[in-house]
Amino acid sequence: MELPDPPREGKMVSPQAASDALVRKPQIGDTRPAPVMAPKPEAAKPAAEKSKSKSRRGGRRGGRNRRRTGGSEAVAGSDAELIERRRGKERNGKAVGRYMMCVQVREGFTQVAMLEGRSLIEHYVSRPADDETQIHGNIYLGRVQNVLPGMEAAFVDIGTQKNAVLYRGDVQFDKDDVVEQGPDPRIEQVLKSRQLILCQVTKNPIGAKGGRLTQEVSLPGRFVVLIPDSRTYGISKRLPEGERRRLRGILDRIKPEEHGIIVRTAAENATEHELTTDLTRLLEQWATIREAATKANSPTLLYREPPLAVRVIREEFSSDYRGIIIDDRALYTEVRDYIQAFNPEFADRVEYYDQSTEGLALFEQYRVHEQLRKALDKKVWLPSGGSLIIEHTEALTVIDVNTGKNVGKSNLEETVFHNNLEAADEIARQLRLRDIGGIIVIDFIDMEVRENRRRVLEAFKDALARDKTRTQVFEISELGLVEMTRKRIGEGLLTNFADPCVVCEGRGVTLDLSMLD
Repeated sequence: MELPDPPREGKMVSPQAASDALVRKPQIGDTRPAPVMAPKPEAAKPAAEKSKSKSRRGGRRGGRNRRRTGGSEAVAGSDAELIERRRGKERNGKAVGRYMMCVQVREGFTQVAMLEGRSLIEHYVSRPADDETQIHGNIYLGRVQNVLPGMEAAFVDIGTQKNAVLYRGDVQFDKDDVVEQGPDPRIEQVLKSRQLILCQVTKNPIGAKGGRLTQEVSLPGRFVVLIPDSRTYGISKRLPEGERRRLRGILDRIKPEEHGIIVRTAAENATEHELTTDLTRLLEQWATIREAATKANSPTLLYREPPLAVRVIREEFSSDYRGIIIDDRALYTEVRDYIQAFNPEFADRVEYYDQSTEGLALFEQYRVHEQLRKALDKKVWLPSGGSLIIEHTEALTVIDVNTGKNVGKSNLEETVFHNNLEAADEIARQLRLRDIGGIIVIDFIDMEVRENRRRVLEAFKDALARDKTRTQVFEISELGLVEMTRKRIGEGLLTNFADPCVVCEGRGVTLDLSMLD
């Protein structure tokens, strides 16, 4: 059995290089500031009015602190105002949003498609057998099988076909329980064979590699994430400063002393009652998990992540979505009840799709099947006639950019530049749609002008900023190659629809050995 990638693998030795390569996501305040206007000359005021104005300004020491205390009501508002504020935009009584989610249920599997406008950007598949392969987020009571000091890791039996791996950096322990004290105890001093430990899966098994574990358990809710037995305390940096300040005040009142908590981006404009309800539910869930762990004496599943559709909605759904369309009545009821419990203002955005009435399957109606077929092809056409060739290898993914039918209009450099710009945007979309992870090498067409290379790289990074998965991109080399990494979460879109060829075993060719006779 192969080990998953160790924590250091794929990381830069230089922290500065890693920081420069990290694709920065859009943040609040990234828009260009308004131009500074020259102050208008004030007209002469009567002496009494000047004195009144002066006295009104006088005594306002520490204006920033005053706004923080006295103006908090303006930031927070009433519960009704907060709920109304997060409803999102509407036009003619219908919700308006950039994204839409389609959920199609068939016997044996469920598919979720995320659309931006009419374009498919993400696709998920869940099957009953995924209790063995799609276990990310599940919490287990595992038994340590063996400890590998040379790899600083331990194999843990969690009741699945493949043993999972726990690295030294993901081990949580009490120093009083370690016999041989030291500044940094080794893994063999902390974990022993046959020891039972509470752990959570942070990475699904991929191929011959087992899953990845951590002992720092987290329970995600709709608005907050509970970190049991931790001092972690944080608020999403994607929220504006005024909202972060309001949420910080609520956390100071509701945070349990013995547990950590992280407030999610979805908590924007959430009321204190909603945050308290979400946190209370997570605390009850953790108490149930701890009780089950104390009663078990063998590898056991203690907590299973909810169904795919509910999980995706919990992580993604916001006012940016104009709707969720589901073609299964039971799942529609479950999702609507979930939304009604946490975001009642979005309940009317959940729709049931009746195929018998509409005449077409849900994915056919929204052209999801058509786009999936194109995403399974290794060749992708660009608007101007160029193309991409996407090839997967054991170690990395290679993407080749070609001009194809694009002959341009003025000169070769301009033709290549515009072809590469189209390719940069399409590659970012394909990485997200095909869920390609690991090391990726992109062979852009060579450009002579240095400024053109810089603009193509910037366009590529801007397109990647819309992807929630962590990416790192490096400069275009003299050969026109771009090296990048994208966090590997699953095995990719192709794996959901394909099996290795029984004849060539995935090699793509068959050997003629007659010449060796």
